Amino acid sequence: MNTPLAARLDPRGLALLLVTVIGWGFNWPSMKLLLGVLPPFSMRVVCAALGISLLFAIAAVKGERLAVPRVLWPRLVAASLLNVTAWMGMATFSLLWLAAGEATIVCYTMPVWTSLLAWLVLGEPPSRRRLAALVLGLGGLVVLVVGQGLDLGLAKLPGVAAALGGAVLFSLGTVVTKRWPLALPPTTSVAWQLVVGCTPLLAGALIFETPDFSGLSGWDWAVMVYGGVGPLGLCYLAWFAALRRLPAAAASSGTLLTPVIGVASAALLLGEPLGLREVAALSMTIGGVVLAVRG
Repeated sequence: MNTPLAARLDPRGLALLLVTVIGWGFNWPSMKLLLGVLPPFSMRVVCAALGISLLFAIAAVKGERLAVPRVLWPRLVAASLLNVTAWMGMATFSLLWLAAGEATIVCYTMPVWTSLLAWLVLGEPPSRRRLAALVLGLGGLVVLVVGQGLDLGLAKLPGVAAALGGAVLFSLGTVVTKRWPLALPPTTSVAWQLVVGCTPLLAGALIFETPDFSGLSGWDWAVMVYGGVGPLGLCYLAWFAALRRLPAAAASSGTLLTPVIGVASAALLLGEPLGLREVAALSMTIGGVVLAVRG
């Protein structure tokens, strides 16, 4: 007799996955709050610095090798630019035009783009189910953009373009990393990707921004510490640990909770609307992602 999948899943893996998606979900309203007091590059760099410090400390305690072999540097740079620079930069910029819940919905179309890019890079043609996923996911974006009227929708287009660009490039990073994997320990790999990927963001902060850190309140600093230690530090570790304990399809499906938590927490913490438009867009996007993951 076959055991149901739910009964075969490692409870520790499920707990780690839950920690991951909750941390990532709450990060969206956190970033929106911080953008009210800091410019985007500076905000992300400070959060990343906290996460990087934590990750290197954990890697050292675990006895992981911190040095990167010279032959891996081209792959590391490519992965970092796609998975960190493009993702963190463009997703953050999208919040200048979009509500936190809206940005979450757009960004978490990633599995749809991953399935299409896998066709181009890995030679894995999409099934009919994945093509249907693309149509459904794009339908969710249309509902999100024009659901409040054409004029308001056009005003949000820069944010949608930034979030969508970040999602597509992150998906490309996922496929490229699968094609040319980084032979580094998990914690060390994440830490170095953050270091390399945040270097262009640091340059942008130094050239274009003049942040006023003296004006931050204790609450602002608390949110900043959460953004660095939680989503960029502990949540990445929890994610990799969950992947070691759960089937990839189950772990990928579990990340669908992230936009749900992002939209709900943005409504709770920021008072963002949670009406028919948001629910319809979220439902269509998640439906598309489910088809992509299962396709």
